[in-house]
Amino acid sequence: MIAAVVPTTTWYLVLAAVLFGIGTLGVMVRRNPLVMFMSIELMLNAVNLSFVALASRLGDINGQVVVFFVLVVAAAEVVVGLGIIVSIMRRRASVTADDLADLRG
Repeated sequence: MIAAVVPTTTWYLVLAAVLFGIGTLGVMVRRNPLVMFMSIELMLNAVNLSFVALASRLGDINGQVVVFFVLVVAAAEVVVGLGIIVSIMRRRASVTADDLADLRG
């Protein structure tokens, strides 16, 4: 008979730390703005996972409320940020993060 393994809060926090580390590595290593943007979103979702895991562990709903507001702000960020990045990538053949400095007025 095989026993079922029940994930604990620690597992979720370790997963969130690994996801945050992958996102941090993606921001630091890659120069493509689109990949950097996706890495930042991965980091944001890792923090959301830790908020939900700790809210569930503590039996408090405040962590889940914070995640709701973070997701609303992230949706607005995706609309604006992705629009800017895609419009720049349409105009140039190759784009790096250094090319975004041209946006300064």
